[in-house]
Amino acid sequence: MTPHAWFHIENEAELASPALLLYRERIEHNLQLMLKIAGGPERLRPHVKTHKLQHLIVRQVELGITKFKASTIAEAEMCAAGGAADVLLAMPCVGPGGHRLAQLALNFPQTQFSAIADDEATIRTLASAAQQHGVNLGVFLEMDCGMGRTGILPGEAAAYLVHVIKDTPRLMFRGLHAYDGHIHDADLETRRARCETAYAPVLEFRQRLKGEGVIVQELVAGGSPTFGVHASLPDRTLSPGTTVLWDFGYGEKHPDLPFLPAAVLLARVISKPATDRLTLDLGHKSVAPENPHPRVRFEELPEAEVVMQSEEHLVLQTDRAHEFEIGQALHGIPRHVCPTVSMHGEAVIIEGGSATQIWPITARNRRITV
Repeated sequence: MTPHAWFHIENEAELASPALLLYRERIEHNLQLMLKIAGGPERLRPHVKTHKLQHLIVRQVELGITKFKASTIAEAEMCAAGGAADVLLAMPCVGPGGHRLAQLALNFPQTQFSAIADDEATIRTLASAAQQHGVNLGVFLEMDCGMGRTGILPGEAAAYLVHVIKDTPRLMFRGLHAYDGHIHDADLETRRARCETAYAPVLEFRQRLKGEGVIVQELVAGGSPTFGVHASLPDRTLSPGTTVLWDFGYGEKHPDLPFLPAAVLLARVISKPATDRLTLDLGHKSVAPENPHPRVRFEELPEAEVVMQSEEHLVLQTDRAHEFEIGQALHGIPRHVCPTVSMHGEAVIIEGGSATQIWPITARNRRITV
């Protein structure tokens, strides 16, 4: 008897398409691999922007992971509701953001909330909110280690901001945050060398702060491509995100990180407009469209070429079109899983080869309660 493919689902006929499928056993494999690479849960501060799922926060807390990193207030609230002890909002708080974060600190007193800042105005916004709400908020200085997106370069201005944070009532200087999203070379040694160069000024700056009597509790460093590089250095906290679900974009580029794709898009053939064409019900609204094609790789048809994609349709060209029937299911791994998840309101959970549960994408919206 031919064994089923890993993505096989016994009760697939019951599932509407397009759908986001999450394979529970593969997620567990990825979580255990994260712990193994990190050397223990205490070194991890996983980014939750990829999955946005409270169920996965709960599972990670069960595994001993207590610290998390978020991109939105909703994600931060989700983490706290899932049992996180420490949540870092890795976005500067502007507009009402400071007050929303302070309100979370009131609503979830068992959780320590922090945010990043790279400007005195941001620090003052956080301070005003913390003081008005009567809560303490942590602040990580956002360092620019070469990406040029947010952050301040190490130096006098950065040191000044640290002392402003440290000396401001209701604010606590927690440490440094440096994201190296510009480092994602395919070659591991190139990634390692670029990391060493990028973080050298940050490490020197940390030493300067220690010399000035400033306690730097954490250096939060890196993302998924550099996870293994930073894990080999015990002086920093690790914040991979994509590693929980993985995708074929990172999977093809970084074979040194043996995570498994755990998120699959279920699509079906809805038309066969030519002898060499298949039209699927998987449009822009179901898979992240920011990358060039292929935006999704179908396990049954990895060689198929995309002819066009619109809001609800994806047209493939393949000499194997005759092998597929109208209504037949195909299973695709997204190139970029993070924005793909946020396009779906719910995920179908696959366990033991069957669809067993529906999980709402908890922090898909930017507001839960505050």
